[in-house]
Amino acid sequence: MFDLAEIGKAFLILFAVIDIVGGIPLILQVRQQAGKIYPARATIVSMVIMVVFLFVGETILNLLGIDVRSFAVAGSFVLFFVALEMVLGVRLFREDLSAPGLKEGADDHKVYSIVPLAFPVIAGAGTITTILSLRAEFHAANIFIAILLNAIPVVLVLLLTTRIERLLGRVGLIVIKKAFGIILLAMAVKLFANNITQLFPHSL
Repeated sequence: MFDLAEIGKAFLILFAVIDIVGGIPLILQVRQQAGKIYPARATIVSMVIMVVFLFVGETILNLLGIDVRSFAVAGSFVLFFVALEMVLGVRLFREDLSAPGLKEGADDHKVYSIVPLAFPVIAGAGTITTILSLRAEFHAANIFIAILLNAIPVVLVLLLTTRIERLLGRVGLIVIKKAFGIILLAMAVKLFANNITQLFPHSL
């Protein structure tokens, strides 16, 4: 049931998709808008979102008449384009990081830590799609552990965002983002190849 290799692969895939280091500019933008963020709150909420979709997502797909492998193939395309964003430095997916209608107040910081920081900056559409796609490849328990392990770098980056930005610099952040983009690109291709052959076993 528990497989260290699966946990390691799932961890790396999710780490690349969440891209918490590459998301430092977005985190700084959110913090500038809110004035303050709550790293623990943002991490917990984002992890809960991921875990919910891990265990309930397949049920939702079944209700819609979609099998996991078909979703995995669709998810591989999302991963592919996310990877292209990271490698080529283009913006294909646009998230609204503003929170119109919110009034300034004590609770404003807490709201920003959940929306848009926990969702969609950390647990965005790409992350949720990836988790559902991984169900076709790995055991749910291993993915669950990988999600929990990803909470560590997420909360550390949220706590040390300014220091990491100063340490790596703009060039360092770009290099890391492109490196993980290439890894994610290869994983997207593999995810597509593994599942498309299962969907059309006699055609390929």
